[in-house]
Amino acid sequence: MSRIGTKPIPVPSGVTITVDEATNVVTVKGPKGELHQSISRLLTVSQDDGKLELSRPNNLREARSQHGLARTLISNMVDGVTKGHLKTLEIQGVGYRATMEGKNLLLNMGYSHPVRVQADKGVTFEIVADEKARTQKINVSGIDKQAVGQIAADIRKVRKPEPYKGKGIRYKGEVVKLKAGKRAAAKK
Repeated sequence: MSRIGTKPIPVPSGVTITVDEATNVVTVKGPKGELHQSISRLLTVSQDDGKLELSRPNNLREARSQHGLARTLISNMVDGVTKGHLKTLEIQGVGYRATMEGKNLLLNMGYSHPVRVQADKGVTFEIVADEKARTQKINVSGIDKQAVGQIAADIRKVRKPEPYKGKGIRYKGEVVKLKAGKRAAAKK
């Protein structure tokens, strides 16, 4: 049995989960919003005593592969409508900066033009300046974990950290392994 798929999902107060039997779409409503997710027809969802459980009727390969995935997706939806999801990006480099343009993000990353990143529905940006480290941080937050992660990846893709000085956009806590460069080769 799937270790992840068999764990029950705790449903906090203020969150309602409904399952449409005809289409197998799970709807999660909470204080921050509402999310929908279609799950495999091979799985059955049961809810009782503030817990949601997923089960599969057989051990076919497709049912086993969908069991843990569906449980994780629903758990992320419950977390999203209660707490929300957050990804933090750090901008490092002289002259690199981010500014807000309404709800959208404007990145000046050393190109001949500024790069605009539009916020999807339910995703918000916040810019925090860190004076001590002389960097800026971009907080990408929302209730949909997949949308938050995708937009954070798109922002990082604008200027990935380069391997010689480490300048660019990186995730908070990401370690960039720096290369030695030409001087180290000349000293040999």
